[in-house]
Amino acid sequence: MSIARAQRIADQIQRELAELVRLELRDPRVKLITITGVDVTRDYAHAKVYFTLLGTGADVEACLEGLRHSAGFLRSALSHRLSTHSVPALAFVHDESVERGMRLSQLIDDAVATESHESGSGAEAIPEKAPKAPARKPARKR
Repeated sequence: MSIARAQRIADQIQRELAELVRLELRDPRVKLITITGVDVTRDYAHAKVYFTLLGTGADVEACLEGLRHSAGFLRSALSHRLSTHSVPALAFVHDESVERGMRLSQLIDDAVATESHESGSGAEAIPEKAPKAPARKPARKR
């Protein structure tokens, strides 16, 4: 199996699951989620589906339980939409990378605000110019 084929199948599963969750899934615990990625095993037997949800920890747990409960329905619906020999078993995982990125961005903004406030003038600090790297010789043609 080629890596490109596995990636194409994972992308197709991601697109189809996003549409199924949005249009056909009626579980009230699963609302306003984003499917951020899918990892498929080499034999296409299992797929790990990553999702994000803006909400509290309790909302995430309820949504995860709803997705696990609906995994059979989603797999069955995928079987009608995919043209593969078999449809992988779905395992759902909450993707915390978006929240982690927002948290890091907020920490950076706070550090920059603190640094500019401590500089006294309140204006943005002007960074010093970095020394130029020595010029490289151009590659010789053969």
